[in-house]
Amino acid sequence: MAYSSNFLKGHIVNVPEIDVIEEEKFKATNFSVADYYLEYANYSVLQNPFRKFPYYTAANIDGELFKKIKRGELFSGSDSWKKDDRIPKECQLGKELYSSLKSDFDKGHLTKREDVQWGHDIETAKDAAISTFYYTNAVPQVDRLNRGVWRRIEDYILHHEVVKQSLKISLITGPLLLDSDPEFVTKVENISIQLPTLFYKIIYYLRDGELYRTGFLTSQKGLLQKRRIVKPVVRGDVLESNDMFQGFKDAETYQVSVPFIESIGNLKFTEAKEIFKDNTPEELILDAIDVRSEESIGTTRSRSRSQSRSNLKL
Repeated sequence: MAYSSNFLKGHIVNVPEIDVIEEEKFKATNFSVADYYLEYANYSVLQNPFRKFPYYTAANIDGELFKKIKRGELFSGSDSWKKDDRIPKECQLGKELYSSLKSDFDKGHLTKREDVQWGHDIETAKDAAISTFYYTNAVPQVDRLNRGVWRRIEDYILHHEVVKQSLKISLITGPLLLDSDPEFVTKVENISIQLPTLFYKIIYYLRDGELYRTGFLTSQKGLLQKRRIVKPVVRGDVLESNDMFQGFKDAETYQVSVPFIESIGNLKFTEAKEIFKDNTPEELILDAIDVRSEESIGTTRSRSRSQSRSNLKL
């Protein structure tokens, strides 16, 4: 079963809506948005055929039915990534990107393998996990981000909240695909590719029968620039554009309101209550979340926020 909007009892969490500008791009090329909405096991994806990366992935996660499966149990050898035959090959990026010159980045899962690794039996969970190894579920992420802070956020959400407390959540994840994204230094099959710098996660969950949401945002802009993976950007052209999950270490640095994510992106998300609110100016938030160096990410602090932590639990 793919992503279900009524997964959380008594509430509807729809997949995000793209804005009018993005809709016009589809109309101008005679593409149908529906053709690029791809359903997998326990999650779905909307692929952006123009940027060749997904707008978002939407996953349902059931902590009670989670199955513990090691990555090595899924494939006989190394991970097996592939393109999705349901959409044109040229509308997705695979080996031609991740094996190209200066591709000093990982294939970063958007919907994490373990997130959908659930079901009533082990085989169902395995099939779901394997279905995350499509390039439509991947974006280029510098290892320091993919294996560092973003991994810690993912592990915190799944293991410290959802599985531990047998919760059900709906999780929306993606890159913010912006016009200001820098170009990869290497052309891919003679085409210039803009690499995403900002990544978000929005968690929907129930508390006392009511629907809540919370958002996380992180950036790899500084790492891409430092490692010279992207072309230099002229200064001035660069974008300067609470709840139970606040127990994550340094959550105050990476946690943002969902309206903030909407304000700098091209997506609209299902409304829900939010405990976390922050009126910090946009440029301060974006500056604070940027993973700028090889220093320990765990020591990052927002200049504009209190050093105190909020550890709200169910």
